[in-house]
Amino acid sequence: MIVRVIEKSTSEKESVRIELQYLPSLEYFCCLLKQDEIWLETEEVYQKQTYRNRCKVLTANKIDILTVPVKKYSHGTLSKDIEIDYDQNWKRRHWGCFQSAYGKSPYYEYYAPELRAIYDKEYQFLVDLNYELLTFCLRLVGLKKEVRYKMSGSEIASKPAKDFISTINNKKSTNNYKFYRSVPYYQTFGNDFVENLSIIDLLFNMGPESRGILISSSKAEELL
Repeated sequence: MIVRVIEKSTSEKESVRIELQYLPSLEYFCCLLKQDEIWLETEEVYQKQTYRNRCKVLTANKIDILTVPVKKYSHGTLSKDIEIDYDQNWKRRHWGCFQSAYGKSPYYEYYAPELRAIYDKEYQFLVDLNYELLTFCLRLVGLKKEVRYKMSGSEIASKPAKDFISTINNKKSTNNYKFYRSVPYYQTFGNDFVENLSIIDLLFNMGPESRGILISSSKAEELL
């Protein structure tokens, strides 16, 4: 695949407005590939049962959905105000799943310690956990983008951005990806490739080759 790298002027730079997700899917990262600036929206209304607090990984027997439980909230609560519920021992389950699913993957031993350090912390708000995980994953896949954590009304007016809030979600048909196309790579389990899992599946299995897989998986014709 030939990837054209095109220098852009400041006025031509592309920005995207998108919500924070938990260990996002490959489609999420394919979306970010072409963007010069990433505006992480935290003042959008939180939507339950979405990728905001869940991800998909591949285990020995099946696709497992890992969910970060959140405390009760009222209708219309903003994402920035959603608190993580630590009354449930979700961190032990998630980390146990990572160990059993990826413990023998080629790059687990290289990435697991730093990832574990994130899970050893106790973040009050879901957006803070998601931000730390996203920062970790962006660095490992080599996506050096300008990331902004919050958008205010004045910033939106002066800096137009494409609105992709809720565009990437777990309720759409797998045949209706906007930014992603399936490109197989090595996976620890199974003979049949499982597409569009959490970025953590790609990182643990492919390591430094992850960025190339993402570029090949992107529907964009021109990538930075």
